[in-house]
Amino acid sequence: MKTIQRAALLTTLVALCVGAGCAWRPYTGEVRPSVEAAQGPNMTVADDGTITWIQDRLEVRMRPVTDEELNRQFGGGDLGPYSENPFTYGGVEDFYSGDDKQRFSVFMLGVKNYQYPKVRVLGDIVLESTNERQYYDLTMKQLDRYFRAYAIGYRGNEYGVYKERRAILQSTMFRRQDIFSGQELEGYVLFQPLHTDVSDMTVVVKDLVIRFDYRGEPVEAVDIPFHFEREVGRKFPDGSVELSNR
Repeated sequence: MKTIQRAALLTTLVALCVGAGCAWRPYTGEVRPSVEAAQGPNMTVADDGTITWIQDRLEVRMRPVTDEELNRQFGGGDLGPYSENPFTYGGVEDFYSGDDKQRFSVFMLGVKNYQYPKVRVLGDIVLESTNERQYYDLTMKQLDRYFRAYAIGYRGNEYGVYKERRAILQSTMFRRQDIFSGQELEGYVLFQPLHTDVSDMTVVVKDLVIRFDYRGEPVEAVDIPFHFEREVGRKFPDGSVELSNR
């Protein structure tokens, strides 16, 4: 009898707490550039969210890309598992929150070289947060292994979706290749979804080689940091948000 009474009391307390707005879930806003004053030297911030590092006539730019933009470009925003868009879940909602699930954290990286005979990104691209989390850019090999799990067999619709996703990734991801004088190169950089406690972050392009010796070996390289931020906090059932990084 006492057990039943305790259970009834607990149910009542939970109901009162939810009614009073005690239930909440993590809230995260869109990633955006930190203010220009927080960026490093030779940096500019554009209205579209692009941060550009400039050294003479060499430019390296980074911009966060939203799922909405990716769905507009590659489609599949309402197709769910049958979406050929490899960057999003195709409109699939989170079971608990009802929000669209995020498959990856995506950035656009571009390099414009009108300064050196050739340049090349040789190092990792790393996202580092102020609360000591680190994310490394995902390689094509890792992504192929990830999407292959969704292809059941080697024929039929599921395999066709897998092949199309793979083709889109191969044609749009940032490639590690020589960028010769007068050339430009851009592509997507993918990370796993950020944890809900990540608010301030830096995406570092490591070892951009700007000088090579006569054998083609690197002799001078630079690391380029791009600073971003987003709102984080708690969202309550009534739709109100309490930010924790004001």
